[in-house]
This record gives sequence, C-alpha cells and structure tokens, in this order.
Amino acid sequence: MESNQPTSDKQNLARDHERLQSQYTEIASLAGGLAHEIRNPLSTMALNLDLLLEDLSAGDSPRERRMLQKVTVLRKQCVHLERLLNDFLQFARVGSLEKQPADLNVLVCEFIEFYQPQAKDQGIEISPHLAANLPLVDIDVRLFLQVLTNLSRNAQQAMPRGGVLELQTYFRNGQVMLDIIDTGEGMSRETQEKMFDAFYSTKPDGSGLGLPTVRKIVEAHRGSILCDSEPGRGTRFSISLPTAARS
Repeated sequence: MESNQPTSDKQNLARDHERLQSQYTEIASLAGGLAHEIRNPLSTMALNLDLLLEDLSAGDSPRERRMLQKVTVLRKQCVHLERLLNDFLQFARVGSLEKQPADLNVLVCEFIEFYQPQAKDQGIEISPHLAANLPLVDIDVRLFLQVLTNLSRNAQQAMPRGGVLELQTYFRNGQVMLDIIDTGEGMSRETQEKMFDAFYSTKPDGSGLGLPTVRKIVEAHRGSILCDSEPGRGTRFSISLPTAARS
C-alpha cells in the first residue's frame, strides 16, 4: 500500500503559502491605507513650510533668521518622514511576486548601466565578474532591482571617499549566487547581528528598512542572504537563489 504522505505534505505547504500570501496582501492593503492618511497632511505641511521658507528667506532681522532656521529643520523632518513612509510601504508590500524565468547576469548588467553615473559621481568603481552560462532563476525583476539598489546604496554610504563595488555571479551547489562586495568601512559584529531588524539603523537619517526589505525580497524568492564584514575591511553580501524550474 502506497503512502500519500508526500502529497499531504505538498498540500499543507500549498495551504501555508496561500495563508501567508493572504496575510501579506492584508498587511499591504492596511499599509497603503495608513500611508494615504499620513501622506495627505504631510504633503500639506511640506507645502506650507516651503511657502514659509520663501517668505522668511527675504528677511534680515535676527528674529526672521531664527525662524528661518527652525522652519528649515521642520522641512527636513518632513522629507525624512516621507522617505520613511515610502520605505515602509515598500517593506510591507513585499510578498506578492510576479516571477518569471530570467538571466541574473542580464539583470545585473541593466542595473550597472543605470547606477554607473551615480557611482562615478561618488568616486566608486564598479567591477563586475559575471559567470557564463548561469542557469535561469525565477525572479520578480522589479523587486530584485530594488535589492540591487538597496545593497549598492548601503555600499555607497560605507564608502564616503569612494572605493570599489564588485558584483559577482556564479553557480554553486545547485544555487545561483550573487555577491556584492565593497571596500568600505565595514560593520561591527553588533551591527551585523541587528542589521536585518526593522527600523534598526546606524545612520542619523536612515529608515532602518533598507536591509530588512532586501532580506524579505530574497526570502520571498525562496533564497537566502548572508553578510561577511569587518570594520575597516569592507563588506560582502552573498545571495543564493534556486534555479528556475525549466533550467
């Protein structure tokens, strides 16, 4: 008599996946509604602060200069809140993927072409090392471009005086691998232990959602991400992804 255990396990996994997808959808919907309620008054505040800045910039009295300084601080906080709101929305909406078989090398090359001018302006040299004949991966291109953007931004902030950003692809143990390596300041062990925690940031103006969003996207692709870093010796993020079914 044959056991139906494998079929039962697959059905349980499918139900768990469906339940998680439903939860992700509900959270994303709630986040969108909350963001709308916050964004409208925030935009009104920012607009009025811009008008105040315009009026006060023509003043010369000590009182007007003090007011100008205070309004400038408030306007910067509005910008910070808007950035935090956008990052939170991005974090909350990860979960529903539109995956398709894709060549990771092509995606990396497209990102490099987009990011190259900004990297050059910051004194960063991009060094790609892409393996030939990589298997395809099932990937949500839009979301994975966000992974590359967030990790490159993280590397850029770690190299304020410029440096080298290396992107490597290779195939290992049945997984398609992507390494993003910088020659920046590196991270302490304490920072590495907390860096994927939501809202944890070592930067004064950071939202603390960039790296948690990266991990959430990677794990939604059934992949994993590891970090190897040391103060003064740069950082390496290693992402592993399963191959596409038709590979």
